[in-house]
Amino acid sequence: MPYRYIYIGLGLVLIAAVAFGLALGGSGDPVTLPGPIEAISPQPGDLVPVQAGIEVDMEIGYSADIYVDGWLVQDTTFVEGTGVYRWAPSPNNPTINEWTPGEHTIRVVYDTVNGLPDPGEFEWTFRVG
Repeated sequence: MPYRYIYIGLGLVLIAAVAFGLALGGSGDPVTLPGPIEAISPQPGDLVPVQAGIEVDMEIGYSADIYVDGWLVQDTTFVEGTGVYRWAPSPNNPTINEWTPGEHTIRVVYDTVNGLPDPGEFEWTFRVG
């Protein structure tokens, strides 16, 4: 008999966990990125923890400037072989040393490194909770 209550309780916890995941998850719609941007993280509309960082994967041959809430990020980590830019707030950063809860806007301004110019930009928002 008492096992029945345990199973019912576990079932309710499972249902609550699934509902919570659906409520806080992204919309699930695919993101259309401009040609030179291959991937971004976090995705538009995502809810991320305060420890989250930003990642922008560019095609090889493109450079990018990343703006966080209107501030140009100077201390990105760039992996030249893959074209990936990474950044996360840190105590040493003079402008943004931690994520504040709420919505944040990321803007990527890109152009080719060599050859004909191919400038562009992409902007999205996500939430920190």
